[in-house]
Amino acid sequence: MAEYGKYLAVWMFSVFISSVAQVMLKIAANRKYEDRLREYLNPLVILAYGIFLVSTFLTMYALRVVPLTWSPVIEPLSYIFVPVLGVVLLKEKVSRRRLLGMAVMLVGIVIFSL
Repeated sequence: MAEYGKYLAVWMFSVFISSVAQVMLKIAANRKYEDRLREYLNPLVILAYGIFLVSTFLTMYALRVVPLTWSPVIEPLSYIFVPVLGVVLLKEKVSRRRLLGMAVMLVGIVIFSL
């Protein structure tokens, strides 16, 4: 597992920046636009999709070394990152139910990784 450390970090970073891009798209979706073209062709949306592209390449880079069996451990981290970013950046409230769900996912990730 130690030899995977760098690649796991790259994969986790990929999931994190993908989560950032999701929040960016939510911010863009909450804005009002004059027409559909401006809704999709604005700098925030284009940057978010660019980040998704970079995230995809980073994930593929990590998967060159890390077995795909790690996917159930790494990919669900986005379900943790997105709500945390929503609270920090968008000042959203997190319900007890969502916190419980996040805790269950974390426990599952820990159990799977053991």
